Parts: sequence; C-alpha cells; structure tokens
Amino acid sequence: MAKPPTAAQRRIIEAADPATGRLTGSEAQLAALVRHRLAFRHPRPPHAFFLTPAGHRIREETPGRSAPSPETPTAAAPSGLFAARTGTEPAPPPGATGPARARDVRSAWEGLLEMRRMTNPDGARDRPCAWERTHLVQAAALALEAAGCPPGPDGYGVGETPQPEAVAVRDVSADGLRACAAALSAAGWQVSEHTERPRAGRYLLASPRR
Repeated sequence: MAKPPTAAQRRIIEAADPATGRLTGSEAQLAALVRHRLAFRHPRPPHAFFLTPAGHRIREETPGRSAPSPETPTAAAPSGLFAARTGTEPAPPPGATGPARARDVRSAWEGLLEMRRMTNPDGARDRPCAWERTHLVQAAALALEAAGCPPGPDGYGVGETPQPEAVAVRDVSADGLRACAAALSAAGWQVSEHTERPRAGRYLLASPRR
C-alpha cells in the first residue's frame, strides 16, 4: 500500500465484522480498499468484500481500540453485521435463524475459505489460516454454524481454554458432541474428546490443524 487509508476508509475498516472481516460500504469505497490490498471481493455471489490480513492489522492497531473478549456474545454486536454464534449468548439475537441467517452464514464461511486460500502459504482451503489462530472462538463457532450444528442452550457452546491455540466445545447431547467433532474435523481442526471433572461430563478440545 503506497499511503495510509483515508479517514473514511479507516471507518469502513473499523466497522468490519469482528468474526469474518466482512465489509460494508459503497462499491467505490470498497473497490479502493481492494486496490490498496486491504480488502478482497469474494468470487461467488453475493460477491461480498472482506478484509485481507493487512486490513485486519489496521483494524486491530487502531489507537484506543480494545480487542473484544472471546467470551463476549459477538452475535449481538451493535454494528448489526454478521457474527458467528458461540452458543454462549444469553438469548438468540434477532435474525439468528431463518433463510437470511443461513445465507449470511454460508457467505461468511465462503469468505473465510477464500481468506485461507489467499493467506496460507500453499493456498490450502482445507487448513485454518493465521486469522483463525488469533480468533479461535469465533473461527470454531463459524465452522460449527456453517456445518449446521445448532448453537445455544439446546446445542453447542464454544469457549476459551488455558491451553494455547485450543477451544473447548460442549453440547447437551452425546450425538450433538459427535456432530460438532465431525464438523470441526472437516473444517481442518484437530479434535479430541475429554472428560470434565468433577462433573464427569464430556467435551471437545479443538485446535487448528497445521
């Protein structure tokens, strides 16, 4: 990039979806970000725009901007943009189900696969990228929601763990836990099942595959 983004471009970058980097703005504004290699346009309909790793760095390095806690319910983000459901939200946010949500989830997942292609050294789409390793909870939640696993009280919940590069995934049923394990494995995560003490419940420990 030859020069830093303008104030208007920085506002668009700062307003990007925290989970996927999806952008909103006019066609001219977004095309300018693409020229500066701060964004890319997804090749499939609806041809949404997403931040590149350089765009993510600008967003995260904005002075005075604090990184959101992974435990914060991202689906209720005030921007109204798409955010993957972690399953830990107090209540389903407006628009959390239905055809529109399904389209948004599908578009966000395709955007993440394209980010993998652009940022993994070998262009692999079946292996998590650097962004996913720094946004573990959001990345795992998106993989689960994109696979059709139900989040929330009747389904999965994704949370942090003390272990580096790992998240814990819980589900209310053994079948649900197996479905989560299959979805994450298919999305390029390493998954193992463990017993939680002292309750003797089962949970998954999932890490992005290298």
